[in-house]
Amino acid sequence: MTQTTEYLQHERGWGYSSFPRAILHIDGDSFFASCEVAKNPSLRGKVVITGKERGIVSACTYEGKRKGVTTGMRLNEAKALCPDAIILPSDYESYSLFSARMYAVVRRYTQCVEEYGIDECFADITGVRSLHKKSYEEIARCIKDDLSRELGISFSVGLSCTKTLAKIGSKWDKPNGFTVIPLAVVSEFLKKTPTGKVWGIGKNTSALLSHYGIKSTFDFVNTPFDRVCSIVSKPYQETYRELKGEVVFELVTENKRVYSSIQKTRTFTPASGDPAYLLSQLSHNVENACAKARRLQLSATKVYCFLKTQSFTFHTIEIALPFATHTPQVVLSEIEKIFYRLYRKGVLYRTTGVTLSHLIVAAAQQLDIFGSVEHDKKVGKVFEQMDALTARFGKHSIFLASSLNAVKNKAHEGERGDVPERTHTLFKGETRKRLGIPMLGEVR
Repeated sequence: MTQTTEYLQHERGWGYSSFPRAILHIDGDSFFASCEVAKNPSLRGKVVITGKERGIVSACTYEGKRKGVTTGMRLNEAKALCPDAIILPSDYESYSLFSARMYAVVRRYTQCVEEYGIDECFADITGVRSLHKKSYEEIARCIKDDLSRELGISFSVGLSCTKTLAKIGSKWDKPNGFTVIPLAVVSEFLKKTPTGKVWGIGKNTSALLSHYGIKSTFDFVNTPFDRVCSIVSKPYQETYRELKGEVVFELVTENKRVYSSIQKTRTFTPASGDPAYLLSQLSHNVENACAKARRLQLSATKVYCFLKTQSFTFHTIEIALPFATHTPQVVLSEIEKIFYRLYRKGVLYRTTGVTLSHLIVAAAQQLDIFGSVEHDKKVGKVFEQMDALTARFGKHSIFLASSLNAVKNKAHEGERGDVPERTHTLFKGETRKRLGIPMLGEVR
């Protein structure tokens, strides 16, 4: 039964006006924790928490959520609420595999899929009823059932005529919810939805709307558009139109091609005040960031680097690079010049980070009269070979000597240094190529 059954007829009775477009939002329930349960079914029904390596809750099964565990909570607080909780290190490579499988299942029904996040996606199924010989509701139900059966994870699904309304649907009855919101009955849902629960409307904007007497989403959409425009800016005006059934946010189905920056960070325990160790961590950040820039065929003209203290204070500096590059040595040499303007003796640091910014297409680099750019391009060829070796033999199979301390030492010691169970049985050099759960159908 859907949430709308009590006051709706079957979809065929709603007519075109209720589904000018048919858009799904598919959201994995407690995705990271659910992946762990799918890998190890003996955990089913128990409080499972991921995030051991971070010291905070990354995800928690609903058994823990019902007892008050929330994302971002410190693990000692979660243990106080759930002494029997099973706390695991995050296995992001496995989660990415489950994510790829999710997208593959949805694409059996439509190729118009937006990979919105590792645990959620939008899908436009407009016009595919005749192809599958099913109603939109039946197609959505089939997708949900296939995902649950093949991945061993529950998903909450919302079906409506815009992305914003579909998002309301997927959140309506978590976990394992299935909610249909045809245009004809949108108001019934909006009356029960606070503005702060709408995708794209945050707490501050919700408070602003409340100041003008707009309490519920129903109040919002029944406010004259001119008045809405006088209160909120364009993004919220577009949300207003989506809530009224007008498609403003089209699905983004292409892979992301435009990047304004590339950031790589690493948190470690215990915290360190050793400048050599911190420089090695920054070197590791730079290598990873530059590898991604090469993959995207981009070069950076500026770099930001930071050190974060135990008290969560950031020490940050911006560096203008001598020329656009994606070669780590060039970036590292500039960071080394300013490192002691960042570093404070006697201070313990817990995180390092590097952001490559002001990116340009690598092929657009202009030559200089000193030949530095030409030399950098030759060095870049060496790193392309390193990238090929990494692809063949696994991540960090080859790296700069300046990153040795960061690579050879685990990011965390003690219990926080535990690694995912899956990694104990990997072949040499293997990373994300294998997961011991079969899937019906092929992931491409």
